[in-house]
Amino acid sequence: MTIAYEWRGDLDNDSLDALHADGFGDPVTRTDWRARLERHSLDWVCARENGDLVGFVNVVRDGGAHAFLLDTVVARRRRGRGIGTELVAIAARQARAAKCAWLHVDFEGPLRSFYLSACGFRETAAGLIAL
Repeated sequence: MTIAYEWRGDLDNDSLDALHADGFGDPVTRTDWRARLERHSLDWVCARENGDLVGFVNVVRDGGAHAFLLDTVVARRRRGRGIGTELVAIAARQARAAKCAWLHVDFEGPLRSFYLSACGFRETAAGLIAL
């Protein structure tokens, strides 16, 4: 298995929509990902195997020192092989290169080990309101 990683990789709405649905167990939504990414993101990282999109992470910025990871996803059939860890590592390097001082992520309990152990985040207190 050879995985190619691309910072601000070219992608189409259908392939990211399919990966998002597979990775999160949601229905395909027909989201205009390109418009969303161009409008709100510092950048993003794509992982490809034989040209197929198998991983993705979105890096959003506040315009200052803070960047945020969103939509970190790896195809179910490719999990456990370090793809997600590498996506996050590339995102961190590129956010640092863009002069961000902090990289934030929030996650649910089952992803605790991934983000804290595999990716090197430290635990912080945070808050959330469901809207």
